[in-house]
Amino acid sequence: SRLLAHERTSWEDICGLSAAVVRGGWASYVIGEGAASREVSPLATQVATGASVTVLLVGETGTGKELFARGIHAASQRAAEPFVAINCAAIPETLLESELFGHEPGAFTDARNLKRGLFEVAGGGTVFLDEFAELPLKLQAKLLRVVEDRRFRRLGGSEERALTARIIAGTNLSLETAVADNRFRADLFYRLNVARLALPALRVRDGGFELSLLH
Repeated sequence: SRLLAHERTSWEDICGLSAAVVRGGWASYVIGEGAASREVSPLATQVATGASVTVLLVGETGTGKELFARGIHAASQRAAEPFVAINCAAIPETLLESELFGHEPGAFTDARNLKRGLFEVAGGGTVFLDEFAELPLKLQAKLLRVVEDRRFRRLGGSEERALTARIIAGTNLSLETAVADNRFRADLFYRLNVARLALPALRVRDGGFELSLLH
């Protein structure tokens, strides 16, 4: 279902981002039913204009996190670049690292050909990491380096590559609880929890969403 976005506060006042947006691209993904809901929310669309702002989408399963991520991408200056999404909970750990980072020939058994990972395939676009709270701790450590340094290596490779894509992460879990339970790295949570959008459950959908800028 489509998501109605209501403005709760001024994103421009918070971080000084430009209010210029690609309204047509956003409306293709994030719209509502009534006349008022068809108006693009300045708060949400201004998130899109922050080209390097990492976005954290939190909400129950079925709240449209990927649709929302696609809307942010479509309304941004990255819209002409790829949007790539991966469900981190749906891919075995042994394959997930290769999917994200890619690999060189011979990096592991059956790695006969070069594979470009999603961070590379995305180019200057957007990588959406759905259910990223399910990442194993080992991969969390590697993702932390990508987020901090915006650089990565293919498996079995020595060449450092620059990450030019924006990362949007989505989860239906309480990251604060996961950190407290030592299931999620506090430093990675801090790095990803920059612009946080809490998407409402379907039962309270007309309540809109809340946004906070934490760093």
